[in-house]
Amino acid sequence: MKMNHVCSMGILVTLVPSFLAGADTSTKAAVPQLSATQIVEKNVSARGGADRWRTVQALEFKGKLQAGGNKRPTIPVPGTKISPEVKVNRPVEQAELPFVMELSRGRKQRLEIQFNGQTAVQVYDGTQGWKVRPFLNRHEVEKFTPDELKAAAQQSDLDGYLISSTANGSKVDLEGVDQVEGRNTYKLKVTDKNAYTHHIWVDAENFLEVKVEGTPRRLDGKYHPVAIFLRDYRPVNGLMMPYVLETTVEGVKDTEKIQIEEIVSNPKLDESKFAMPR
Repeated sequence: MKMNHVCSMGILVTLVPSFLAGADTSTKAAVPQLSATQIVEKNVSARGGADRWRTVQALEFKGKLQAGGNKRPTIPVPGTKISPEVKVNRPVEQAELPFVMELSRGRKQRLEIQFNGQTAVQVYDGTQGWKVRPFLNRHEVEKFTPDELKAAAQQSDLDGYLISSTANGSKVDLEGVDQVEGRNTYKLKVTDKNAYTHHIWVDAENFLEVKVEGTPRRLDGKYHPVAIFLRDYRPVNGLMMPYVLETTVEGVKDTEKIQIEEIVSNPKLDESKFAMPR
């Protein structure tokens, strides 16, 4: 079982190769020629508008994520090694585990996953991160590794990479047209002020994000590309948000999905929830 954050509209998850092939010349010709700026503007409008998103200071997501089973390859947390004598208490068969994800401005994140009567926790306060992983028989508070801190620092704020791109000084470039799950999309590259880059695929018809490049995973000593597919968009207080996320890791057979059951805009979050226990 693996905890990982995603971008705000996305949120967390995991596994399998599924980078879809680009469209052929005839398909690309049918897609309107727009600039990166125009695509971002249409995306912001499709997702509810910048003004409405600026009123959102926090989000809470509840749902279930897929995890297990023991026949699947264990994917270690980046920057850590699991010794052979450590028993990983994962489900024998694939299971759906309840989770709660809380996001606050400033890239603050708290993820709780329920498993076998225990709660796994992963928290990032915008600067530092910590975790408790009882499913690895690790009940003490552990600080994020350097790799985990780097990954967390590259995540978007709660409204995603595109809505905040102008305000946070990011540069957005159009790299072409691809097909994702049978739909024409614009492939965008977002480069933030720290020179971190992210690729995002925006549907050419409804202008919602359908695929986001995730943080590469280390497997067998090598980093493997990660993609998060976003589906089943629904309105939440006038904002469009995906309720299904599927993460794939190149070189891993299985995929894992997150099914969002409830999204709360501007919940009352206690700031102490993001603080590392002393």
